[in-house]
Amino acid sequence: MYFHYANILVFLLAGMGFVFLNMVLGSLVRPQRKTAEGLEAYECGETAIGEGWFRFDIRYYTVALVYIVFAVEIAFLFPWARVLKQAYAEEGLGAAALVEGVMFVAILLLGLAYVWVKGDLNWVKTYQLEREQRLAAQRRQAGVKEAA
Repeated sequence: MYFHYANILVFLLAGMGFVFLNMVLGSLVRPQRKTAEGLEAYECGETAIGEGWFRFDIRYYTVALVYIVFAVEIAFLFPWARVLKQAYAEEGLGAAALVEGVMFVAILLLGLAYVWVKGDLNWVKTYQLEREQRLAAQRRQAGVKEAA
C-alpha cells in the first residue's frame, strides 16, 4: 500500500529536483548583465519606447479563446469522422453518431455567431466611435441650451 505512495513521492521529488537543477544551471551558464543596457527589457539594438507593462485589449484574449475552441473542435472531429463510416456499418449507430456530430458543430457555430454578433471579433473598437458620437450630440444639445 505504502509502495504506491512512495512511487508518487519519488516522482514528485525527481520532478522538483529536475526543475531546481535546471534553474541553478541556467543561472550559472547565462551571461550576467550588469550595465544599464543589459538590464533593459527589450534588447535588440532599438531604443525602448515606453514601459514594458501595459494592458492588452480584451478582444485579443477573446479571439485567442475562440481559436482554441475551434482547434479543439477540429481535434474532436477528426477521430469522429474517421469512425463514422464504421458506425454506419453497424445498425442504428451511424445515424446517431452523425446527429451527435452535427449537434456538436451546431452548438459551436451558435457560440461563434453569439461572439460575432456581440462584436468581440472586431479588432476596431466600434463602441468608441459610438461613444464619441454620443458625446458630440450631448455637446450640441448643451450648446443649444446655453444659446437659449
